[in-house]
Amino acid sequence: MSTRTRILGCLLAACLGWGQPSARLASTLKVNFPEDAPVALVAADWGESRETARGSALLVDVHSSLTLRNVGPRRICGITLMVVAQALTPGGKASVSVPSLNVKPGETFPIRLDLRLLRPGAGAGPLVQVELDGVLFDDLSFYGANRLNSRRLMTAWELEARRDRQHCRALLEAYGPQALQRYMLEVLAERPRLGVRVSRAPATALAGAGAHPIQFACLQIPGAPLELLRGEVLLAGAQAITPRFELINRSKRTVRYFEIAWLLRDRDGVEYLAGTVPSAEATLPPGQRGQAVQDVILRFATASGRPLSVESLTGFLAQVEFADGEIWIPDRRALEDARLRRVLPPSAEEQRLAELYRRQGLSAVIQELSRHQ
Repeated sequence: MSTRTRILGCLLAACLGWGQPSARLASTLKVNFPEDAPVALVAADWGESRETARGSALLVDVHSSLTLRNVGPRRICGITLMVVAQALTPGGKASVSVPSLNVKPGETFPIRLDLRLLRPGAGAGPLVQVELDGVLFDDLSFYGANRLNSRRLMTAWELEARRDRQHCRALLEAYGPQALQRYMLEVLAERPRLGVRVSRAPATALAGAGAHPIQFACLQIPGAPLELLRGEVLLAGAQAITPRFELINRSKRTVRYFEIAWLLRDRDGVEYLAGTVPSAEATLPPGQRGQAVQDVILRFATASGRPLSVESLTGFLAQVEFADGEIWIPDRRALEDARLRRVLPPSAEEQRLAELYRRQGLSAVIQELSRHQ
């Protein structure tokens, strides 16, 4: 092991293509973490990882179980790994994020990799390299290169997890186990689903398809630092072109990023979460106005394939990142809005707890809530 870096690798005895032994015996799969990283590799089982020739390229199926150790002084509550076969090739890199961890210093934890990557057939170096993009700690501090904006993503996930665990504990304390059980069943319940295909074709492609502008209704979230002023999108049947929103910073802090989610109601009165519109990476000082524009075409279809006819649209603020890196998300009071409860998908933490309930029962959920206090 080098004294400069923790480069821990596993040499494949044989890479297989189409289930047969490959001649690329020198190919490697490596885990490469910086020397000062707060995590270290304990073990790597590359198991069923395979490579398959695709013309002049290689299709790499990575199936691995990594065991990592927290070698730092703080608890880890989230981690993002970047898995790279070829950084510049489309399909040549992917990422794996694990939120809602609670790993104390010295403890180990598993990460599962199940990815498909593409790389040129002739290339030097490792077949696939696993790198550390970021680690989030329990005090919401962060370590890592953050090339994938994993700090923002994992901080938002952790804030959602804390918010939702607190809600579960409040239900349990105020109304007992049956109330928590009803909540888990509500999370597991099916919600209206909308298929969305996104195309970056220019909006002029539908200029002659009967597209017409429709205004968004603005749902204001209590306590939100930004106020939605207006929104508009071009509609052509079940296709939406270039949704855009205008808003104003009502807080006393500079904002550098935000996301606006929007709901779609069809002619039958069924409402769906249609998507989110991210802002550009730019500063929005207090009192200033800004825009979020998504220059895409979105094509909608119901899960059953039923034709979709849009009746109305509603936008609301979903996330804000301030200039100092602090994140705002809607609180539980906002999520109790009847429209949002019917439509919004469960958070990652709600899904995790509900799956734990489904597999191991309510007592396991209660124990997990206690473990995260």
